[in-house]
Amino acid sequence: MLSNQILQNTIDGLKGISKVDLCVMDTEGKPLATTFPAAESFGGAAKEFVSSSAESQTLGECQFFKVFDDHSLEYVLLASGTDENAYLLGKVACFQIQSLIVAYKERFDRDNFIKNLLLDNLLLVDIYNRAKKLHIETEVRRVVFLVETNREKDGNELEKVRSLFGGKTKDFVTAVDEKDIIVVRELSAGEEPEDLKKTAEMIANLFPSSDPEKGAYIAYGTAVDEIKEVSRSYKEAKMALDVGKIFFEEQKIIAYSQLGIGRLIYQLPLPLCRMFIREIFDGRSPDEFDEETLTTINKFFENSLNVSETSRQLYIHRNTLVYRLDKLQKSTGLDLRVFEDAITFKIALMVVKYMKYMETLNY
Repeated sequence: MLSNQILQNTIDGLKGISKVDLCVMDTEGKPLATTFPAAESFGGAAKEFVSSSAESQTLGECQFFKVFDDHSLEYVLLASGTDENAYLLGKVACFQIQSLIVAYKERFDRDNFIKNLLLDNLLLVDIYNRAKKLHIETEVRRVVFLVETNREKDGNELEKVRSLFGGKTKDFVTAVDEKDIIVVRELSAGEEPEDLKKTAEMIANLFPSSDPEKGAYIAYGTAVDEIKEVSRSYKEAKMALDVGKIFFEEQKIIAYSQLGIGRLIYQLPLPLCRMFIREIFDGRSPDEFDEETLTTINKFFENSLNVSETSRQLYIHRNTLVYRLDKLQKSTGLDLRVFEDAITFKIALMVVKYMKYMETLNY
């Protein structure tokens, strides 16, 4: 079923060309789209026309036409006037609406196929059979982008993204839930990872916002070579979106290939995480340190454990930094100047961040 807005836009355009008023009704005689207010008065006549065997008929000051979808009556079209011009326009309008129905069904079938493909709801043989029927190439490079907008849903987010890719029939824009928008993009031979980021930036620019809590998060998986692997790229994009919110919260665009160790931590069960923190820090949590200590730790990691550069950026004497690191070693048993201890501490900080994020979701 076409939306009332599509029907209204269609008949508005036809009236603008021909100056003939039109109305589209359902099979119960209820107006769905109209260019003249008196259309409601023809509801009874439309119901009588539906029950007749005629495909077109003149009743009163209007000409009635039946609009079919695969031999099933879908709409009743009214053209105001009884002359040849109104009749011809009515036939043109019927043809236009029937063409829209066919196009909508084809898009719906392709959209439905992509949704089931992403969710792994299709058998392997069904994937290739349905792709062939829908004229979708099976052996081309594709990548999945996942778009999450944080603003109030106004119903236009999906259409905004479609407007970016809508003219490219080899790309698919859909949604498997009310939260996320999915773009399955076909890649050309020369496209590199840098090009994927540019595409993500183009999508992000559709949702500009000065508020960091708004705008959009964009995540994308790795490129796959066959249609059966598209669901893997989707799962990677989904993981990238979740992991990005935990460990890369300042970034609005995140690729699966960027996740690093965060990808492993994200898959750990919470009981194991709690055990790890308890064993390493003897019941304490590394985020319980004061702000000065945490700032020192983070800056030390940012500068790849370089004491001189860290002290310079913190505007403190080198000996002061050494004193802080010695103090931290006494309280935790970990010397951040030793690579193995630094890795342990860094992982612990990430595990704590992951635990806190998961706890907020549970609440």
